[in-house]
Amino acid sequence: MAKYRVIDADGHFMEPDTIWTRYLEPKYHPLAPKGMYEQGRYRLSVGGKLTPYLYGTEDSLKGGRKMSAGGRDPRVRLADMDAEGIEAMVMYTTTGLFFFGIESLEITVALCRAFNNWAHDFCSADPRRLISPAILPQMDVQASIAELRRAVGELGLRGAFFRPNPIGGRTFDNPQWEPFWSAVEELDVPLVLHEGATQDVPQIGNERYQNFLFRHMICHPFEQQMALLSLICGGVLERHPHLRVVIVEAGCGWVPYWIERMDHHVEEWGYTLPSRPALKPSEYFKRQCFVSADGEERMLPEFISCLGEDNLCFSTDYPHPDHQFQGVVAQIADRADLTESAKRKILGENAARAFKL
Repeated sequence: MAKYRVIDADGHFMEPDTIWTRYLEPKYHPLAPKGMYEQGRYRLSVGGKLTPYLYGTEDSLKGGRKMSAGGRDPRVRLADMDAEGIEAMVMYTTTGLFFFGIESLEITVALCRAFNNWAHDFCSADPRRLISPAILPQMDVQASIAELRRAVGELGLRGAFFRPNPIGGRTFDNPQWEPFWSAVEELDVPLVLHEGATQDVPQIGNERYQNFLFRHMICHPFEQQMALLSLICGGVLERHPHLRVVIVEAGCGWVPYWIERMDHHVEEWGYTLPSRPALKPSEYFKRQCFVSADGEERMLPEFISCLGEDNLCFSTDYPHPDHQFQGVVAQIADRADLTESAKRKILGENAARAFKL
């Protein structure tokens, strides 16, 4: 029997181009995502528009590790999970990260529906172990509610997938989001925030740097910091105490600093807010938020010393080439600087609470 229950809070699909002709309505086939080479550089066409070239890379894999076929084949994924002792994996779109930069709501809704239907079929290989939140047309509040209800109620998907960026010109403290937060609470699924260095939405760093390493390094934690600020200091978590938020693929080292800074600002400058929070930001965070961490992060003990061990989850980013997958569980399980209690919670127990597994 495995020593720890292991739940990966941040894995990925690698959607093959072929799924769109099967799952997307025929009239949208010309607008389906499609990879191509443009002047010798790999580009993705989504919604009939070429996405930005990711500066600093000649193609999508140069300099990276070879990716497992488990991104598109559930049988391969399950075998890889078995080899690492991973019980369940929560998976997010890769291609769909570019849906948030599409200008047409109609096309975005069609693509989200197609992806969610495919994700449901992918996860049907083992619904207990393969878990997917629903990607939503974040540009429109009511369309997001409608697709969330369909995806959760009809397909059994297990969360709401958003970018932390201000899609549609709205930060998360915008009052227009209130009915959406209520719907997420009612359905009892988490809100997952996942950034992507797609360069086609409002994104910090784009106006300052051209190199992809710079943009990727900056946008993931900084966009999450601003989203968390909106949710906590904007009163969203206070008004929606049953809303669970899962922040993934940005590391965890920034969180204690940001929460401490938020506590200080609310203490000293809280009178400038429309409504002063009843609790400290750190208390809302501990009550309702989860952050995924990579096994090699040296800041794990520091995070725990500041915020406790109940808000950290384990992530692999499988099958993306950012990290070596083989031995990834041991990176946490074999650490000498974590208690047995912390290992149990990080590797599985906290994610089980977040996703109600």
